[in-house]
This record gives sequence, structure tokens and C-alpha cells, in this order.
Amino acid sequence: MDIRKLLPSTAHVRKNILAGLIAVTPLLVTWVVFQFIFTQVIRFGKPGTSALYWAIYRFSPELADWLFSWWVESAIAVTITFLTLYLLGAVLSRMVGRQVFQWLETLVARVPILKGIYGSTKRMLLAFQVKPEQIERVVLIRFPHAEIKTVGFVTRVMRDVATGEELAVVYVPTAPNPTSGYMEIVPLSQVTPTDWTVEEGMQFVISCGTSAPDTVRYHGNLSEQPAQGKWVR
Repeated sequence: MDIRKLLPSTAHVRKNILAGLIAVTPLLVTWVVFQFIFTQVIRFGKPGTSALYWAIYRFSPELADWLFSWWVESAIAVTITFLTLYLLGAVLSRMVGRQVFQWLETLVARVPILKGIYGSTKRMLLAFQVKPEQIERVVLIRFPHAEIKTVGFVTRVMRDVATGEELAVVYVPTAPNPTSGYMEIVPLSQVTPTDWTVEEGMQFVISCGTSAPDTVRYHGNLSEQPAQGKWVR
């Protein structure tokens, strides 16, 4: 008996490994992202849990040790973090809080490196806070060359000083990590609007195209097929 006939073929092994990898990778990526966010949230609330631990420890060391097991301490840290963010938002919504925050922003703006990082991050977050119905944000542009198109997110629209032509500032994220990418300035007439939501666009990038709507507007541009809504300037 030829034992080689009993062993699975290389193609069969490769196919099963690939199928398992496709099944596990989304779960693994989700877990890594969740773990990173969860760790940062706990780290942010750690000073509060430490202060609470020593306050209880003075009266009852046994109770403090029991309460501050890893799971309980993590839950308290998460609660402290979200409570702090809520209170910070409530303070900043008032006049005095806004004035203090503007003063802090002014200090940050005086530090060259911090100014660039803080300003860019804030503008990006503000751009993505605009309601979907107010702007066609997910678009297609010709990139990296004229023969193909890629998905991008319009962050604002500018105007050419010499010609008056409208130009779209488009952020083209890299897959599967959308936090890095390219910033392109494209004539508005060369931008193809899609009917995708920002969430659908991000899912498309993060999943490397495996998660996407069934249809997309690939041909045409704004001058031929006006997008619904308005462009933010």
C-alpha cells in the first residue's frame, strides 16, 4: 500500500489552512483592537482605582484586597474613565470650561511638534463628526495612477486661487490600517461620489475589500452625477 495516497494532498492542506485563517483573522483582529482599547481605558482609570484602594485599605485591608481583584478593579477603572469623560464633556459644554480648554489649546499650539499632532488629530475627528446627510464623504478618486480608482474620504473642499476651481481634500487610508494613508488634493470634477456610508467605507478598508456593499458608483463624477447633500467648505 502506498502511504502517500493516504496523506492529504498539498493543495488540500493549503485550502483548509487558508479557510481556517480566513475564519480566524477577523476574530483575532477584533480581539486585538478590543484588548488595546480596553487596556488604555483601564490605564486611564488606574490612578483613581489606586486612590480608592488605599482609602478602603485604611479601614479594612481584607475588604480592599477582596474588592480589588483584577476583574473588579478593571470594572472600577472603566467606570472611572467613562465617568471622567462624561464630566469633562459636561464641563467643556459650559462657558468657563470652554475658556479653560481654549487656554490649554493655546499652550499646546505654542509647542511646534505638539501643535502639528494635536491640530491634525482634532481636524480629522471634527471632519468625521459631520452628519452623513450633510456631506458626501466616501468617494472614489484615481489613485495611485489614472487607470484605477481607490476609496477615499473627503475632509473638506477648497478653491483654486488662480482659476476658482473647486478642489476636494481626500484622505486615502491604507488597508487594513486606516490610521495611515495619503492626503490628496483632487479637482472636484474628478471625484466620483458613492452612496456608501462612512461605516461601510471603513469596513471596506479594514477588511481589505471583503466586506463591502454589493454596488458602487465607479464611473462618472460630480459634474455628471451630482451627489445628494452638500459639500462642506
